[in-house]
This record gives sequence, C-alpha cells and structure tokens, in this order.
Amino acid sequence: MQIPPKVTNRAFERLAEIGASGQGQALRVAVEGGGCSGFQYEIKLDTAKDDDLVLEGGGEKVLVDSVSLPFLADAVIDFTEELIGARFVINNPNATSSCGCGTSFSM
Repeated sequence: MQIPPKVTNRAFERLAEIGASGQGQALRVAVEGGGCSGFQYEIKLDTAKDDDLVLEGGGEKVLVDSVSLPFLADAVIDFTEELIGARFVINNPNATSSCGCGTSFSM
C-alpha cells in the first residue's frame, strides 16, 4: 500500500491567500514525462476530476491524479518563500536526483 502525499499547513494557507477555493479551484500537482531529469512536476490551479485523490485542509484542496500518485507516494507538498521567489515545492523521497530548476527529477 502506498502512502499518499502530505500537504503542509503553509501550502494550504497560501492557497487560501490566493483564494483558490473561492474560485472553485484547487492546486493540482501532477508528474509528467520530460524535463532535464526525465520527469517534471506540473503545479497549477484546476478543478477536480473523477479519479483524483483530494487532500483537504483549511477549506482548501490539493488534487493528485491516479497516474501521478505512485510517483508522489509519501511526498510532501509545501510552499516556500526565498530570496529567489515564492513557490510550491515538492519534497519527494522517491526522486533519486533532481535538477537545479526544482521541477525536474529522476527516479
């Protein structure tokens, strides 16, 4: 049995700040082929589909599709603010390496 990804309170708080649920949307986190390391994350606002895992907190939602779920097992979805900017980040224990861009990884 795979462990579903977790979402930090900070990520849910940021979704509330941008008003995602008020727009009828949630944060979608998906894994696609491509990028400089083989796979890349796609993070965007979207609406739920029938096969999505829906993670909820603070009135906000994060969506993960069934194809991406095995790649994100036990991952942590967070929001960070650094000197280079603010963004949602994925701490993925399944990734064996990642690229400097922060959105590309290999398994």
